[in-house]
Parts: sequence; C-alpha cells; structure tokens
Amino acid sequence: QVQLVESGGDSVQPGGSLRLSCTPSYAGYTYRQICMGWWRQAPGQEREAVAAISSDNRANYADSVKGRFTIIRDHATNSLILQMDSLKPDDTATYYCTAGWPGPCMVKFLKPFERATQGTRVTVSA
Repeated sequence: QVQLVESGGDSVQPGGSLRLSCTPSYAGYTYRQICMGWWRQAPGQEREAVAAISSDNRANYADSVKGRFTIIRDHATNSLILQMDSLKPDDTATYYCTAGWPGPCMVKFLKPFERATQGTRVTVSA
C-alpha cells in the first residue's frame, strides 16, 4: 500500500520561505492522475485545508495562504511541493500531504489521506 512521506519542515523567521515535499513511498504511484493537497494542524487547533491541485494542475488555496503559498507537482522527483513564502507566525503547524479524497478537487472538500502520515513541522517565529 502506498504511503505519503512529507519533508522540508523547519523553523524560520517571519517573512521567510520553506519548501515542503510529499513523496509517495511507491515509485509507481500514479500521483499525476489524482487530486492532491496539503492540510495543516496547529497545536490545539482544528485541521485546516491549505491547498489542492487537480490532475490537470489547477490549483486552489485557502484564503489564509492565497498569494503566499504555491502548490505544484515536481515530475522529476515524483513529488508534490508546497512552496511557502512570506511566512507568518500563524503558519506554524504540522503540515500533511493527502491525495485522492472523494468529491471535487478543491480545498473546501479536502480530506486527510486514507492512511495516517507523519507530517512535517513548520515553526515561524522571530
């Protein structure tokens, strides 16, 4: 069974940038053909969907990250990328990758992956 592995989290100052990656554990996983996305959860907070990208590479974002985050597929590494710029302290959270949820490929319908993933921790502080 395929698993999704997130990486790239770190501690940065406000205004900084980070690049998160999500790589399927199985190299043959047809990630290009399915909807994929990112969600995050801060300690003591509800889960928040962040970004989604369709099989034809249409992206949509939560209002809280629009204009600052970019979701793309890196075909060279078979990975899903979340480029995060102009980071704010409110972006502090553990970020999780997901794929293939039922329903439209939009942030508002995003669901966590069917198998739990480890996530990658992002901390934004001065």
